[in-house]
Amino acid sequence: MDAGKFGEAFLSVNDPHQMRHVRKKTSRYALASSVSIPLVLAVLLVSSPCWAAPASAPTLRTGPVSANPNKTPSILPGDADLQRIVDDRVATYHDSVGLIVGVVEPSGRRLFARGPAQTGNDDSVDGDTIYEIGSVTKVFTALLLADEARRGELSLNDPATKYLPPGTKLPQRGPRAITLLDLATHTSGLPKMPSNVSVTDFNNPNADMNAEQLLKSVAAYEMTRDVGAAYEYSDAGFDLLGMVVAAAGHADYETLLKGRILGPLHMINTHIAMSLDEKDRLSAGYNAHLAPVPHEHLPTLMGSDGMRSTANDLLDFVAANAGLTSSPLAPAMADMIKTQRQTQYIELKAALGWHVATLHEIEMVWENGQTHGYRAFIGFVPKSHVGVVVLSNAANSIDDIGVHILDKDTPLRHLHREVEVKPGEFDSYIGRYQVSETFGLNVTRDGNHLYIQGTGQPRAELFSEGDGQFFLRVVDAEVTFQTDSSGRARSLSLTQDGKTVPAQLVQ
Repeated sequence: MDAGKFGEAFLSVNDPHQMRHVRKKTSRYALASSVSIPLVLAVLLVSSPCWAAPASAPTLRTGPVSANPNKTPSILPGDADLQRIVDDRVATYHDSVGLIVGVVEPSGRRLFARGPAQTGNDDSVDGDTIYEIGSVTKVFTALLLADEARRGELSLNDPATKYLPPGTKLPQRGPRAITLLDLATHTSGLPKMPSNVSVTDFNNPNADMNAEQLLKSVAAYEMTRDVGAAYEYSDAGFDLLGMVVAAAGHADYETLLKGRILGPLHMINTHIAMSLDEKDRLSAGYNAHLAPVPHEHLPTLMGSDGMRSTANDLLDFVAANAGLTSSPLAPAMADMIKTQRQTQYIELKAALGWHVATLHEIEMVWENGQTHGYRAFIGFVPKSHVGVVVLSNAANSIDDIGVHILDKDTPLRHLHREVEVKPGEFDSYIGRYQVSETFGLNVTRDGNHLYIQGTGQPRAELFSEGDGQFFLRVVDAEVTFQTDSSGRARSLSLTQDGKTVPAQLVQ
């Protein structure tokens, strides 16, 4: 699990029964972790730790990716702009503890960092700091799949059951069975995770699932649409795919990953299981309030998440995918983005493991990831051979940074300053607010947290800016309460996507 854990889901008053993607004013679609159909998890309200980002804001650089004697001018933002983006997130708005942004282009690579790997440590994160990368793991699983197809070890059109344990039954609806292509493009008809999967520890949901449990749960799932008919982001599908590539490659998943991808690309700091030295370089993770959260347990199933990596290693990976460096995996990498299926959003297609979005006539290939205390984004533009890596050790979204760097016309999200509020003050906002006959907004308090929840949607935490004004971290949205003379809220306004929707208190 990952970008699906917290995420960019938001309140949709037009379509209250399903999650929608974030859409910016400048485009009908803007990338966000909502693609992962996230589950918003409650976290303990803790005041942001009193720590100071390093006084210096280092700009880190390594050598060029490839020779470029003509010094082609960069089409990406300049050093000052990139460092300002990083500084704002860490030092000005306290949206991350330790953030690193790396770009790669024909003239070389540039890295920009701010903040520590752990609070209380003044050493800034750098290109070799290790982060959990969540669903970015799916891109590596899909690359193993594409490579195995190139080797003739499988075909994308094979039924998935061909490579799963004997007797495995997958649900079916329509004229055909689920294929490997369906799994790799999130069009199998399987959900993010079957609802009959029991999670006993939300801090470590991977601990509750093994292959036998997954196969049993998926077999019992009742399909709601024909196989291949529509896009629905599925962790379960990629967990199955992880089992498939291991079986087809006649080795366990991690052995294949190391031998066929990490080794050839010299990604020496990217692993699932880490050495003692690498554990020392693993950044701590932090929630939306920048309070520490535990690292995730290693998953029993590998395919949808579980990898850890660094900015330098991921820049190597992005450079190879963008055609900036030669690699024996280049044909398989090209196959990954040639194979696409349309999603329900015109600008978004699902490739093998990647998502492909067309924004302002720029086609970008990307994937994001999230665990409880980390965010990751990687992407590139095939036509211009430029790419980006963004890694943060906090749960707040950084996808907009990656998209903005690749497409300057897609704006950065609006940042907010959270203020401390006495928990008792939340009580005046609690209630049900009606938007229409069929859609309402429930505002509830859970301990020191205030939440808002639309009809048929997960709840999302509200963060105070003072004077009855709140914002959401899972998406760029604001809620303002209107109160009477006693201070009791009687209505609210939800502002998102440039539109404001009023709601009246009914109970």
